[in-house]
Order: sequence, then C-alpha cells, then structure tokens
Amino acid sequence: MNRQAQAVVLFLFGGAILKASLTDLYLRYVKEGLRPFLIAAGAALVLAAIMTLWYDIRGARDGDGAHDGDGARDGDEGHDGDVVHDDHDDHGHAHHEPRVGWLLILPVLGLLLVAPPALGSYTADQSGTVQIGAESDYPPLPDGDPVTVGLLDYASRVIYDEGRSLEGRRLRLTGFVATGDDGVPMLARIVVSCCAADGRPIKVGLTGGPLVDVPAGTWLEVTGRYTGKRGKDPVNQADIAFVEVQQWQPVSPPKQQYE
Repeated sequence: MNRQAQAVVLFLFGGAILKASLTDLYLRYVKEGLRPFLIAAGAALVLAAIMTLWYDIRGARDGDGAHDGDGARDGDEGHDGDVVHDDHDDHGHAHHEPRVGWLLILPVLGLLLVAPPALGSYTADQSGTVQIGAESDYPPLPDGDPVTVGLLDYASRVIYDEGRSLEGRRLRLTGFVATGDDGVPMLARIVVSCCAADGRPIKVGLTGGPLVDVPAGTWLEVTGRYTGKRGKDPVNQADIAFVEVQQWQPVSPPKQQYE
C-alpha cells in the first residue's frame, strides 16, 4: 500500500464517519451528544486524505522534472561524485507499506454498505441488568396521564425509593421485548455511558394485564402502574423491578434507542 492508497483509505474512513454522523445512523453506536465531535473527526480525516494526495502528487511531479546542472536525475551521480538518493530500493522499486493494510477498508465497507443494527434483545438476554443512579431523594414525576418514564428511571425509583414517587400514577414505558426467566417476556432497553461498547441492559418485568405474546426484539409501549413485585435477573441475580400492565401496543423503534 503506497501513500496514495493510504490516503484513499483515510478518505473512506472520514466519509463513512461523516455519512453516519450526518444521519441518524450514528445513534446506533454513540450517544446523541457526541454528534459534533464525530462530524469534526470525519471532516478532519477527509481533509487529511486530500492534503496527503495533493502533496504526494505534487511531489511526484516535482521529482520527475528534477535535474541537476548537467542533466543528472535524482539517484544519478553529479559533478562532485555525490549520489542523490530517492525513495527507491536497489532494484529501482518504490517502497510500499505491507499489503495487509488493505484490511482496514473492511470495517469502512461494513459501515457504508451493511450497517449493523443497534444493540437489542440478544444483548439483553446475554447480559445482566444494570441498576444505577441511586439518589437519596427522587423528585416528583412530571404532569401527564399517563406520564412517560424511562426504564432506568422507573427501575431506580422502584428499587431504591420503594416506589414512593410512583404511587397513584399511570405510567408509560417504552422498550423492546427480552426473554426473562423461564421464557417470560420482559421490557428492556440498552443503557450506554458513552457508546455501544459499554452498553448494558436495564430490564423491567411485566405482570398482570393482557399477555404479551410478540417475538423478542419487538418494541412495545406499555401503560401500567407501579407494583411492589420484584424479581432476580437470571444472568447476574440483580434485582428487577416489575410493572403492572394495563395495556400494551407494538410501536416503531425510537430514533434514540439507547438510554
């Protein structure tokens, strides 16, 4: 791989990052607030690739026309007997980087042609639920009937606040269906701190109401109420909050699928 090929790969990397960050595709990999940094990084890579190509092409043109006073080219012997060396080996071949560098283009093609989906039910089934954000005093829920609550917020209020701030309120929770203990469906969502690499699921059990009988991975909007029922995650034995289901309906995946 010569310098021009390296610049092409760099350009493709930058273009793939720009394509993802200028659409909603980037939300499958990182949190929404990182979009400006992705755009800046992609633009910097594209600019670096263009400058690399420009300098390499300009240098090649200058080198082709370079002669000394007696018409000696680079690498030939001049008047004083000195030899002007260029970037060639003893056989006249230009030096190249290892061809294995072309493998760098594979993740770029994967991002451009076959973008993987956001983390979902498979990740939830294989990982234990995470329960973070314990507070000494949870603020009252906002107005609304039902009031929309995130899965992480709901689980934290149930487990760490004994559901005091949830009593008497109808709640709306949105997530995808994951498989719980004994195959019982649960509502889940992936929680990320920075990007999908650190994503872990938050799971909420479903009890009462109409039976949820849709395939794993289906996104649902569940309306229900707080219940004191608890469970244990079969993966890591962490506490799992439950919600008493009053009704549910399938919905399209939200633009921001992570919490």
